[in-house]
Amino acid sequence: MPPNRPVPPELPATPAGRTRRAAPVESPPAGATQRIAEAITTAIIERRLMPGTKLAEQTIADIFKVSRTLVRQALNQLSRDRLVTLTPARGAFVAVPSVDEAREVFELRAMIETAMLRRLCQSITEAQLEALRAHLCLEREALARIDVSGRTRLLADFHGLLARQFGNAVLAQTLADLLSRSSLVAMMVQSSQSAECSQAEHGLIVDALQRRDADGAVALMAQHLASVERNLHLHPRTPDLAAVLRPGAN
Repeated sequence: MPPNRPVPPELPATPAGRTRRAAPVESPPAGATQRIAEAITTAIIERRLMPGTKLAEQTIADIFKVSRTLVRQALNQLSRDRLVTLTPARGAFVAVPSVDEAREVFELRAMIETAMLRRLCQSITEAQLEALRAHLCLEREALARIDVSGRTRLLADFHGLLARQFGNAVLAQTLADLLSRSSLVAMMVQSSQSAECSQAEHGLIVDALQRRDADGAVALMAQHLASVERNLHLHPRTPDLAAVLRPGAN
């Protein structure tokens, strides 16, 4: 006779006599990893997350109501983008660029953006100029209501808007990555005065584009980026991650 084999215990029956099934495992929200990465990137661009800030996995997981595995995936993605530094046994931190890296980022931006403007002067349309003027109005409004994170985002996105108008998706993405890294090396708490200077310089660049003055637009952009680079000043501080990353934070 074959040996007796253990019989697995039956699942408890429901009141109706049916076998109870295991509850399905809840799936993580769609795109959660990307959502976390975008929230951290936005906080860096808006200078709400400073270089050197520790990004505690459990805190971020609690904020977004996801597992630490998804948080780790987002941090690994940001590490590849050079926005986050992963240190064994210590965890993840917002990257702290060196002076040399800062110089190289702005040097590359100057090369890309001045060449882009020269070409854009030849092809820009009235509708695109109108969109730039509308963006300048948003910048002025953010300055007037002392919306620090809003004005910082808008001042950065002016450059992104120029790239998108150029019509080269690869260039637009490359510049978006550089703008994120620029936020790590730019002045961490921009004064109203320096923000107003940047906004005024943006206006002069648009004026040159409207005149189709390629040399003038290129010179103005080079001066603008050089001015931002001169004002570099890292001012690390430790923010409340929940206050910075919670949806709707500003």
